[in-house]
Amino acid sequence: MPLSPKLEAKLSKPFAPDSRLDDTFSGKDITFITDRQGHAITLFIGKRRPDGSINGERYVRRLQVEADGVTIKSSHWENKGKVTRS
Repeated sequence: MPLSPKLEAKLSKPFAPDSRLDDTFSGKDITFITDRQGHAITLFIGKRRPDGSINGERYVRRLQVEADGVTIKSSHWENKGKVTRS
């Protein structure tokens, strides 16, 4: 199942570098992890358990950057399957 355009737009914004952020989106719990530049690169979406982990799906973002190493040329999210801990 591909990500919704609204969720992709939310995740395309810059965040704190090297961090893990917990949030909700359209009634589902999400956790995403950012890289050194603050780009969201891993997403867990589903239902949060009492210990903070997510039962649901895991997505990984593939980034292609320009020659300057900073500007994103393109990106897409790959569904890596079910996850029960994050």
